[in-house]
Amino acid sequence: MPDPYDILTVAAMTDELNATIGNGRIQRIGLLDSRTIGAEIYTGGQRHHLIASADDRSPRLRLAPEMPSLDSALVTPFGLLLRKHVRGGLILGIDQPPLERLVRFSIAKRQNPLKTPESLRSPVSDISADADDDDDEGDDESREGVEIRHVTLYVELMGRHSNLILVDDDGRIMESAKRVTPAMSRVRQVLPRLPYIPPPPPDRLDPRSISVAEATRFLAGVAPDADLARVLVSHYRGISPLMAREIVYQISGRTGVRGNDVPPQDGEALAGAIRQLFDSLATTSWGPRIYRERGGDEPGSVVTFAPVPMTHLAAAYGEEETASVSTALALAEGVRTSDGPGQVRHAQRRQRLLAAVTSAREKAERRLAALANQSLRAAEAERLKTRGEFIYQFLWQIEPGQRELVTEGETIALDPALSASENAQSYFERYRKAQSAEAQLPGLANESRAEIAYLDQLATLIAQAPGFSELEALSAEWADLDSSQTRTRPRRKSAPKRPRALIDAAGNSVYVGRSGTQNDLLTFEIAGPDDTWLHARGVGGSHVVIRWRTPDTPEHEDTIAAAAALASWYSAARSSGAVEVDVARRRHVRKLKGAKPGMVTYRNERTIRVQPAPEERLRDVLLER
Repeated sequence: MPDPYDILTVAAMTDELNATIGNGRIQRIGLLDSRTIGAEIYTGGQRHHLIASADDRSPRLRLAPEMPSLDSALVTPFGLLLRKHVRGGLILGIDQPPLERLVRFSIAKRQNPLKTPESLRSPVSDISADADDDDDEGDDESREGVEIRHVTLYVELMGRHSNLILVDDDGRIMESAKRVTPAMSRVRQVLPRLPYIPPPPPDRLDPRSISVAEATRFLAGVAPDADLARVLVSHYRGISPLMAREIVYQISGRTGVRGNDVPPQDGEALAGAIRQLFDSLATTSWGPRIYRERGGDEPGSVVTFAPVPMTHLAAAYGEEETASVSTALALAEGVRTSDGPGQVRHAQRRQRLLAAVTSAREKAERRLAALANQSLRAAEAERLKTRGEFIYQFLWQIEPGQRELVTEGETIALDPALSASENAQSYFERYRKAQSAEAQLPGLANESRAEIAYLDQLATLIAQAPGFSELEALSAEWADLDSSQTRTRPRRKSAPKRPRALIDAAGNSVYVGRSGTQNDLLTFEIAGPDDTWLHARGVGGSHVVIRWRTPDTPEHEDTIAAAAALASWYSAARSSGAVEVDVARRRHVRKLKGAKPGMVTYRNERTIRVQPAPEERLRDVLLER
C-alpha cells in the first residue's frame, strides 16, 4: 500500500486527535522500537492510546484500541527524554502547519517543585486535575515554586524522511528518533542543541487558491504525452499521487490520462476538482474509507485508505466507510481493530522486527558508502608511489626538518620529524596499503550489496506475513542472522514448514515462499529441474514455483500468468499498477555461494508484465481452467 499520510490524512488525523485527546494528560509514554512511541492519554474520564512512528517503511500516527506493548529493555536518549519531559504533561494543543505532513504536540509539564511550605495553590494547579496520576510526583504539584516546562513533540510523516523530534521552549532540539548529520543532509540537520527548522517547503504553487485562468494555463502547458497526475504532483504543493489521480478522474472519468487527453478548455473543471478536494481542510468534514479487493464471499484484502471519498477508488474496489481515521488507518496497516491485545502485540512484533531489519539495512548502506570513498582513495595509490620515488630522486636536496618538496610542478608534503629516506618509505607503505585495500574493495562492496538485497527481501516478507506462524518463522530467520544478539547456547533450528499449494484445473501446483528458508525449500527441494520458477524483477519478495504435473509437456501460459500475478503481489512492488516478473526453468536458478536464505542468481529468463493479485482473486480463476 502506498504511503497514506498525505496532507489530507494528516489534517484529518489532527482533527481527530484534537477531539479525542486534546487537553488530555500523558500518563504513560515509552518506546515500541527505536523509532516508534506509544502513549496513554487520560481525558474526559477515559484512557486513549496513541502510536507515533518514524519508521522508514511504515510511518504512522493514529489512536490504538489498546495500550501498545512498550519495550522496557530498549533504552535510548530519546526515550529517556520523553519520560522525563513528556510523561505527566498536559497536551495544550495539536496542530498541523498549512500543507505540511507534520503534526505538532504542544505539551506543558510541571517540573520538580521547590521544597517550601504549602501556601497558595499554583495558578496552573488545575492541570490534569481529573486524571488519576501514576507518576511519582506526589502532592508537591500544588506548592509554591512549581515551574512549568513547555516542550513540543514534532511528528513528521514524510516517508523515509519521517522523524519524531522533541524541542524545548527555546526552539532547540532536545533529541529525535533519527539523528540527521551534515554528512546525511546538507540542507537540514536534526541534532541535539541545534535550532529546530521545519522541513523546507517544495517550490510549488498553492493549490488552495487556484483560479480557472490559472488551471487553464496549467493545462495548456502540460506536454501532450506527460502523465497528467504526475504533472499535478510536481506542480502543486501538497497534492499527493492519490489526490492527483482523484482530480484527473473527476475531470475525465478515468485515470492514466495524458496531457493531450484534457484540453485547456477543461480548466474550470480542473479548478473545481482541486478546490473540492481541498475544501475538507477548511470544513473539517471527513469521511474516512478503506478500499478492498472485490470478489468472493469473504471481505477482500484492504488495498488503500482515504480520509475522504475517492471516486476513482470506489470505481475499482469495494468501498467501506469507517468510524474514524484511526480505524481506517489501522485496517489499512493490516491491524484488525476488533482484535484483542494478542493481535495488537502481534502487530507490534511485526513493527519491531521491521525496525531491526531497517536499522541493519541502514548500516549496510553506510558501509557501502564508506567502501565507495575508500575506493576513490585507493585509486590515488599510484600518486603515493610517485611521490615516494620523487623523494628518492631528490634525496640529496632535502634538508633535515624540511616540510615540503616542490618539483616538476608538484608539491609533496614531508614530515619534518622524519628523514628524507623515512618520508619516502612512509609514502611507499601507504601505497602498499592502498593497493591491498583496492584488491579487497570489490569483494567487500559486493557483500554489502548482497546483504542489502537480502534485507530488502526480508523486510518485504515481514511486512506481508499474513499470520503468527509466518511471522515467527521470519523472526527465527532474523535471529539466526542477527550478529547483535548474544546467546549463551546455539539456537535450535527447525526445518521450514512446507507451504500449501494452490492447484489449477490441470492438477499443477503453485507454491509461494513466505520466508528466506521457505524460498530455498521451494526452489531447491520441492521444484524439479523442469518446473517453473518466478520472482518479481529487481525487488525483494517471495519465490513462486509451479510444479508441473507432467514436466515434459509445454508450460501452461495461463497458469504462468496467474503465478506471476502472485509473485508480484508477494513482492515490494505490490502497490504498483503493473510489475515485471522474471520466469525461468528451475534448472537455470542457482544459489549464490555463502548467500543468505532465498538469495539466488538465474539465467535464460523471460520477463512478463502483470497486475498484482492475491490468492483469493486467483484461486477461483485457476480452478476454472
